[in-house]
Amino acid sequence: MSAPEVTTAPAAPLTHRRVLKIAVPIVLSNATVPILGAVDVGVVGQMGEAAPIGAVAMGAIILTTAYWIFGFLRMGTVGLVGQAAGAGDDDEVSAWLTRALLVAGIGGFSLILLQVPLFWAAFQLSPASAEVESLARGYLAIRIWTAPAAIAVYALTGWLIAMERTGAVFWIQLGMNGVNIALNFVFVLGFGWGVEGVAIATVIAELLGAGLGLWFCRAAFVRPAWRDRARVLERAKLVRMALLNTDILLRSLMLMIIFSSFVFLGARFGDVTLAANEVLIQFMYITAHAMDGFAFAAETLIARAYGRGDKVRVRRAALITGMWGMTVCVLTAAAFLFAGPWLIDLMAKDPDVQMEARAYLWWMVAAPLLGCAAWMLDGIFIGAARGRDMRNMMALSFVIYWAAVLTLLPLMGNHGLWAALLISFVARGVTLGARYPALERAAG
Repeated sequence: MSAPEVTTAPAAPLTHRRVLKIAVPIVLSNATVPILGAVDVGVVGQMGEAAPIGAVAMGAIILTTAYWIFGFLRMGTVGLVGQAAGAGDDDEVSAWLTRALLVAGIGGFSLILLQVPLFWAAFQLSPASAEVESLARGYLAIRIWTAPAAIAVYALTGWLIAMERTGAVFWIQLGMNGVNIALNFVFVLGFGWGVEGVAIATVIAELLGAGLGLWFCRAAFVRPAWRDRARVLERAKLVRMALLNTDILLRSLMLMIIFSSFVFLGARFGDVTLAANEVLIQFMYITAHAMDGFAFAAETLIARAYGRGDKVRVRRAALITGMWGMTVCVLTAAAFLFAGPWLIDLMAKDPDVQMEARAYLWWMVAAPLLGCAAWMLDGIFIGAARGRDMRNMMALSFVIYWAAVLTLLPLMGNHGLWAALLISFVARGVTLGARYPALERAAG
């Protein structure tokens, strides 16, 4: 079967149907992620020992954190490819994918070369027992070799999202997670390979994901531009890519520090409060998974409109995706309000944790409503490839968050911590909103 050529047809109407076509597959693919994590833990748990569970959890978080650093590849690729597609530059649509894959390859092989100091540093920070550390090292020694493939998936999915092919993203995610789950049962329960079996299953799944991604992106390789060395390595394009990705990385690091500090600061109030906060943060992840689809739709449609230099389409894309984003946020807030106590009881069996989580539930009800603007504007600014604005507004929000923490934590305890987190959401939305008119003016 021959690959279809990359096409940048005349602008399609910006409709609700088009938004849903982009968003729904992302929401469905996100739903498979927690299932995989649960199976990983559940299968290893059948070994009847605690250490293997801890080893898989620790090994996975170390690599997830390392790979997360390269998450900018997905976001940056969406904006750059989408704008090229909007401008009708088919050659650049192909060339941007090659550039992104080169970054993925360099990043992945760098992690392989640096694995010894990387893992040493990770375990220096970890309180793991000698047994858990030993098992985790074995897990990492297997999984690290597919780092280039795992990171390449960011680039490939970014390209597919930019081309409005989120259905392909769904099949990649479903294929990876489905194979991973099936092989977990075979390797761990069938062959008795234990922690190493979980690692091997993940390695095969990551290779499959990269392979599927390349297959779905095959249209990019029809045009000779993808292998045009002079074009791909053009200095101006590489500098633009580097600056955008650096800005997105810095923004993401500040966001990660906010969420990490929330966990660490919550620990000072005791194990019960820490556990209650963790239960409620899972609600945040539910909202984020649901919002991702519409934020990705904003990225794609804004990028296309930006590439065409059509500020009217930029505004319409922002309004339509924003409407859907707000709808999702209202629905999730209502779900947390009415089903929150039941979800808390489902996730935590300790009566003290249940009672504590209920005391802070209303903060989580408010979170989707107060955070909606920030989530959707992130997508809009990614599509416009305005990484500097994202970095700078995140920096302002970062300062506001810490000012709120220092002010409210002594006065309100854990309630003050929740208030500071939600204030950071509002700050991101307000600051990015203040920059939106400039984004729209720059479109054309």
